[in-house]
Amino acid sequence: MPYIPLEEHLPGITGLLEYRKDSAEPIRELTQILLRGPSALTEGERELIATIVSSRNQCRFCTAAHTAAANILLGENDTSEKIKQDISTAPVSNKMRALLTIAAQVQESGKSVTATSIQKAKDEGATDLEIHDTVLIAALFCLYNRYVDGLATATPNSADFYTHLGNRLKQNGYNRLPQGYDHLKSQSVE
Repeated sequence: MPYIPLEEHLPGITGLLEYRKDSAEPIRELTQILLRGPSALTEGERELIATIVSSRNQCRFCTAAHTAAANILLGENDTSEKIKQDISTAPVSNKMRALLTIAAQVQESGKSVTATSIQKAKDEGATDLEIHDTVLIAALFCLYNRYVDGLATATPNSADFYTHLGNRLKQNGYNRLPQGYDHLKSQSVE
């Protein structure tokens, strides 16, 4: 049960962003820029960064949401599961493996990122902008994970819920839906 009163039909981050729309606006805008804006990294690759950080932070809601989004954007389910198990053997490019390693280090602590990891990413073809954005996405998802879990938001158990959410993230990105979220009241949240 959430520590503060949130709309029951809006579990996880959505309920928190609706609770305080003024603070949600810049967070949503930053997330939209980083995960859906122009980038040499695909949207699916950027969702993998969100997935690895959320998984390592043990945030069930965010892990399930971003795994679903990554799976939908990548068109398969294998990669997201394998990066959560072992980045070093995951079926991603060497550049992406190096960036995911940096994201995992950010999840531990900003000071855990090493010059060696940065050089490895550069050696594998990562640009300074890709490294910057990886660190910022990882830091942002640490914020999200702590926000969601720190206020004990509802975490549905239904895989269908996360598939629907993943599709919504693919279609609308991280922008607030223009019509709001009242239409979700008719859907059960398990």
